[in-house]
Amino acid sequence: MSRLADWTTRKMGKFTLRFQPYTLEMNHVFTVASFSRTSTPVILTELEYEGVVGYGEASMPPYLGESQESVTKFLNKIDLSAFSSPFDTEEILHYIDSAQEKNTAAKACIDIALHDLLGKLMAQPFHKIWGLNPDRIPPTSFTIGIDTEEIIREKVAEAEQFKILKVKLGLDTDKMIINTIRSITNVPLCADVNQGWKNKEQALEMAHWLAEHNIFFIEQPMPKEQIDDIAWLTERSPIPTIADEGCQRYNDIISLKDVYTGINIKLMKCTGMREAKKMVELARALNMKVMLGCMTETSCAISAAAQLAPLVDWADLDGALLISNDVYDGMKIVDGECQLPDQPGIGIHRLFTNT
Repeated sequence: MSRLADWTTRKMGKFTLRFQPYTLEMNHVFTVASFSRTSTPVILTELEYEGVVGYGEASMPPYLGESQESVTKFLNKIDLSAFSSPFDTEEILHYIDSAQEKNTAAKACIDIALHDLLGKLMAQPFHKIWGLNPDRIPPTSFTIGIDTEEIIREKVAEAEQFKILKVKLGLDTDKMIINTIRSITNVPLCADVNQGWKNKEQALEMAHWLAEHNIFFIEQPMPKEQIDDIAWLTERSPIPTIADEGCQRYNDIISLKDVYTGINIKLMKCTGMREAKKMVELARALNMKVMLGCMTETSCAISAAAQLAPLVDWADLDGALLISNDVYDGMKIVDGECQLPDQPGIGIHRLFTNT
């Protein structure tokens, strides 16, 4: 178990913000089309008000462009002393979002902690505050990264409980990976290309091939800048296309309506729970499909995302299962189904501390 670093503590009027760096260790080398890694840096966060503590988290995979240093710098700039109550949620989160450009994971760790705090003050799980039924959460997928045939077989065996697998593609091993999985199981698959295909004709050929192998959508098939090519593909593809890298925040969605079939919402991309829910509502208004995803995260951010999972078509909330040193206990996955605890806030508690 990795040792937690010391807390940085900042008292700001009625609020106290605490945060500390931590490194998540992966169970397997995690490979996608553009990089491999064995760990993910995070910042764990606590927001306290009148003795009640909400938990938050910033997770920083490489493509977000954030680091423990940048998140720490951002959090050291924040001053909540002008706010007298955590129920001033819109004002607080508008201030957080306006404090600096980008830094979406840094903003998300405060958003998550604030929602957890609010739920605890109201003594209700946040999905109940939103009026959502946890029985409507779709089964979550489990991610199989790009790897050798032997390791892919091992990963698929480990994922036996899951009703859906998410497969990373985007290199010249794509068909080998799918054929290997199909030699073991016929479970439905979704394919995440992570911008790996560069040519629209190749992408369309692969879309037809994948459809024949029970793959039911393609996530980020081409580089996000190739808008016209992706729209061309979406118009002709036998299976839906989902924007991931191509859809970061609320203001991106309208321009994507005729480019992708749907969007993948992640708390670390969109600044947290508040904006994620607004993104779901806008996508639905535009008749777009919605996927709820995650980074490699602890059960803190995963449990936060799960609060709004009853609203989406597809869930990909396996991030905490991919690591060996989770810090929290929260949402459980049983037989591939997400089970939210009937606990206030986002429903988590710490497994260990420094003391």
